[in-house]
Amino acid sequence: MKRRLSIFILLVCASSCSALADNWARFRGPNGTGISNGDTSRVPLKWSDKENLKWKTELPGPGSSSPIVWGDRVYVTCYTGYGDGSGGGSPGDVKRHLIALTRKDGKVLWSKVIAAEAAIEDPYKSFVTRHGYASNTPVTDGERIYCFFGKPGVFAFDWDGKPLWQQSVYKLESSRRWGSASSPILHAGKVIVKAGDEALTVYAFDAQSGKKLWEIEDKALDQNYGTPVLHRVDENRSDLILAVNGKMSGIDPATGKSRWFSKMGLTGGLTSSPLVFGDHVVLLGGFPKTKGTAFKLGMTGDVSDTAPLWENSKVKTYLTTPVYHDGYLYYIREEGIACCADPLTGKLIYAERIEGAASGSTGKGNPFYASPVLVNGHLVVVSRTAGTFIIEAKPKYKLVRVNKVDGDKSRFQGTPAVGDGQIFLRSDDAVYCFGGVE
Repeated sequence: MKRRLSIFILLVCASSCSALADNWARFRGPNGTGISNGDTSRVPLKWSDKENLKWKTELPGPGSSSPIVWGDRVYVTCYTGYGDGSGGGSPGDVKRHLIALTRKDGKVLWSKVIAAEAAIEDPYKSFVTRHGYASNTPVTDGERIYCFFGKPGVFAFDWDGKPLWQQSVYKLESSRRWGSASSPILHAGKVIVKAGDEALTVYAFDAQSGKKLWEIEDKALDQNYGTPVLHRVDENRSDLILAVNGKMSGIDPATGKSRWFSKMGLTGGLTSSPLVFGDHVVLLGGFPKTKGTAFKLGMTGDVSDTAPLWENSKVKTYLTTPVYHDGYLYYIREEGIACCADPLTGKLIYAERIEGAASGSTGKGNPFYASPVLVNGHLVVVSRTAGTFIIEAKPKYKLVRVNKVDGDKSRFQGTPAVGDGQIFLRSDDAVYCFGGVE
């Protein structure tokens, strides 16, 4: 009897761990890597509006945020009221939406609306027209959903959509007013928000109560839109990896105190997010001095002379974040060039223009806004309007196919979510779930 009970417990634990591994709970999935922790063998690499489409759910408005997935739920944000293509309105008319969908069939379970504050909202012009008012991806711990909506602040909801708390993060007008983009992350019961455009400040809030635990104010956060990541140094230490103009830092996420920092040459607007691989981190770009750089991790103090590995103006992106696979770094430049580099030396392996991507150009000819994710040894690269490009993740470039949803002529700007045999895409018009053979 005891043996049967033990086997039952092991099976339950294994099932729970498997389900947990397939959750895609934040921007770019587990720690922002763009790679699922679960088995992706059943995730299709070929789809259209007629093939491998499990469901489609129309959205009330556009957005550039990514879907997130936990268990049987999918969450996505969008906006309406102004700058949504309907015409008219003013910044004070913007409404952000958090929508909960069933993973099985895409049914809308509930939707919550957050109104803008007219006096502080950014006008719909310049770079705001390229991404809109719902660019920040939400994050969940399986009990609550946390949203950063830019200047209106940070909001927490329970699993059924009940508002739990909200916190303002607004302090000032940014130098450019290009809108908000950085997404919240979770660590050890804390919601960490990089409010560069809203306050030149990084905040940590208690996930249950919303109480502010610490903040880091830094003028170098101006024009800074990437999402932070974490690096586990050992069982007793994790560092929050924070990139600001001219400096990379490792922050104690419990206190907000700096553990290490290194000077770097990237200044003037950081948009892509850092990527941790092993005991290293790479950051590919800052406008106008776009280049890539990499650092060793796990040190203490001023490590400006020992942490940097390389800087290379030929290894660069501006908006998109790379993925790491089998010793190589893969990334997509916004203008439509697929690249592979050695992440430890900065050597560029290839840079190939993606055939057909130019037809997806919007906004000064940049066809890509979403970052790539890795599925079954392939890069899944969503373009704005030219389809999704499937590229082999190997140090020799090979475009496998282009998947198109012909019935949707809106922009696809959100990075996909992946897990449990499915891939989730969002456009300005809808959320799509594609799945393979069961």
